[in-house]
Amino acid sequence: MKIIVPMAGRGSRLRPHTLTVPKPLIPVAGKPIVHRLVRDIANVLDESIEEIAFILGEPAFFGDEVVASLEALAKDLGARCRIYRQLEPRGTGHAIMCAEPSLSGPAVVAYADTLIRANFELDRNADSVIWTKKVDNPQAYGVVKLNERDEIVELVEKPDDFVSDQAVIGIYYFKDIGQLKDELQHVLDKNIIRGGEYQINDGILRMIAQGKVFKTGTVEEWMDCGNKEVTVETNGKMLGFLQQAGEKLVSEQITCQNSTIVPPCFIGKGAKLLNSQVGPYVSVGEGTIIDNSNVKNSIIQSHSEISNANLDNAMIGNYAVFNGDFTSVSIGDYSQLT
Repeated sequence: MKIIVPMAGRGSRLRPHTLTVPKPLIPVAGKPIVHRLVRDIANVLDESIEEIAFILGEPAFFGDEVVASLEALAKDLGARCRIYRQLEPRGTGHAIMCAEPSLSGPAVVAYADTLIRANFELDRNADSVIWTKKVDNPQAYGVVKLNERDEIVELVEKPDDFVSDQAVIGIYYFKDIGQLKDELQHVLDKNIIRGGEYQINDGILRMIAQGKVFKTGTVEEWMDCGNKEVTVETNGKMLGFLQQAGEKLVSEQITCQNSTIVPPCFIGKGAKLLNSQVGPYVSVGEGTIIDNSNVKNSIIQSHSEISNANLDNAMIGNYAVFNGDFTSVSIGDYSQLT
């Protein structure tokens, strides 16, 4: 099995945090988004992963550090890592085709801006499985249309009239991804463009029109990481799931002086909590110092200094300094707000 991860976008909705770090490497509950996503997919597949292909943007932004992080992730899962580049933002279909040498055999395609909790078995008899989540407001999403055999017959973007309540979340299984490659090549050759870009949906719709069987795999939780608010919310949800699973979240190598940790929290190695209350639903990166502060529902990354603060729904980057009365702040790496 292969996993194909297009992640070339700059994550503009999550600025300023993505000015220095690609969005898939922003940590949620102590681990980068893409690391959690790939591991969760591997758990659902419950089979060995032979290769993980990452489609990155230009090397000036997705540089050696990013590549090293992804290579370490693949190695930890016993898989080969392959790196491809999408140097222009030309859409989801184009991004997948940038990994053309890897497009053969069974594979999962997963866009690295979402996290999931799922426990289902893939229908191995289907040509493809599109992962979906039941939603209350399907008119706000792209949804699948099903026939009487629960096979996907159409993909409908933000329907005005009810089609189904199964929203497409951006994760796909293909029994042979070479079939998708062939159809996306046709999309590129015929210059079939929607919204100025080549879309994966046009390749999928061509497969459906040729009689390929598409089924759904419904996830229990679908957590977005598109902007600051939803990323902080996703961080809280993930901490709750990890606590229920019994995962150790607080490093033994921290200083906790006259301070209280209200779980669930992730506290990284070398962090110092001084005269503070931290939690619930807070992630604190390695080496960060929190002094005389009250922090809840927030993400604070590595080697930052927080003092005299009352933070709620905040997101603070690496090597940042914050000393102030603002509550719901969003400041990026190396920033100072005092």
